[in-house]
Amino acid sequence: MADNNENKVLNVPHLRFPEFSGEWEEHTLSEYLEFKNGLNPDAKRIGSGLPFISVMDILSEGVINYDNIRGKVNATEKEIECFGVKDGDLLFQRSSETLEDVGRANVYMDNRTAIYGGFVIRGRKIGNYDPLFFKYLLATPLARKRTCRMGAGAQHFNIGQEGLSKISLYFPSIEEQRKIAEFLSLIDERIATQNKIIEKLQSLIKGLAAQLTQSGTPNIRLCDCLECHSSTLQENCVSVTGSYPVYGATGLIGYTNNYAYNGESILIVKDGSGVGSLSYVNDHFSVIGTLNYLTAKENYSILYLYYALMAFNFTPYITGMAIPHIYFKDYGKAKLFYPSIEKRIRIASLLHNIEQKLVVEQNLVISLSAQKSYLLRMLFI
Repeated sequence: MADNNENKVLNVPHLRFPEFSGEWEEHTLSEYLEFKNGLNPDAKRIGSGLPFISVMDILSEGVINYDNIRGKVNATEKEIECFGVKDGDLLFQRSSETLEDVGRANVYMDNRTAIYGGFVIRGRKIGNYDPLFFKYLLATPLARKRTCRMGAGAQHFNIGQEGLSKISLYFPSIEEQRKIAEFLSLIDERIATQNKIIEKLQSLIKGLAAQLTQSGTPNIRLCDCLECHSSTLQENCVSVTGSYPVYGATGLIGYTNNYAYNGESILIVKDGSGVGSLSYVNDHFSVIGTLNYLTAKENYSILYLYYALMAFNFTPYITGMAIPHIYFKDYGKAKLFYPSIEKRIRIASLLHNIEQKLVVEQNLVISLSAQKSYLLRMLFI
């Protein structure tokens, strides 16, 4: 692959396949796509019928096809004609709570008819392009920067047909488009395979945790073996640098120069959509206010309790309508099975070894994703 860092021609990417030369050409999206907003059906028509593309489908991994669309809608022949998608159409997210996500795009690659919803803008193919290349192009740093620039709003950020039409990006020949798309799709296929491995390991851990930690009669209350700690740390006080990690509902979110605890602990999401989600840490750390951290009382095994809680049903203890919550004062009264020390060690060791394998596989996905991000910067202008 050629390195164009020393090339004085401006309109070429940093990395390029050696069989291609010449400058890329700048074009507006309106030269390739004709835009149209989607269908807004009433609730009674949703749930059966044709596949119904929503924002969630746009944000999912991989391309959109007939079989992986989540929703369905009953549509008339006229609506199918107006709001149907065809192979090679681009689909854009109209609205987002954050400016960084406005205008995210995906491509429909299927010959079967599907419908797209009102929070989606369709880009109907009118020019000559490789659909998969276009999907990757729209995810590049330059494309995201120019798309976000067209977003507007206060509580929600929106982008319209006119804004999308004005975005200009750089395009190579159709042959080079196909070459780039084929190359990046290989990485996507590897990431997809890796994610399946991760899902199977996660399922195995949860299944074994339930089978092994619930194999006896519950004999101890959670509050008798665990202590619950809260935090007042807010996310806006967290830095990208620092000596100690800070965890939030999504995992590691940053660093601080002080820590709340040093040692083994169970982190648990206490409110929000991920309520009851768990993770295990064994180091210096802090958490933000959406998490509690649980520590073991003397002579109790925190690692075994972590796997027992992994199989624990938090649903009966969830309170709140708009924002769900769980409180240790409630679920701490529940009992779980706490076996002999030999059995605890055997169970915790088995599950921990599988989880270490899971971490290796997750790190590989992180590495592959970083490689893809690098190539999106270097293979495009």
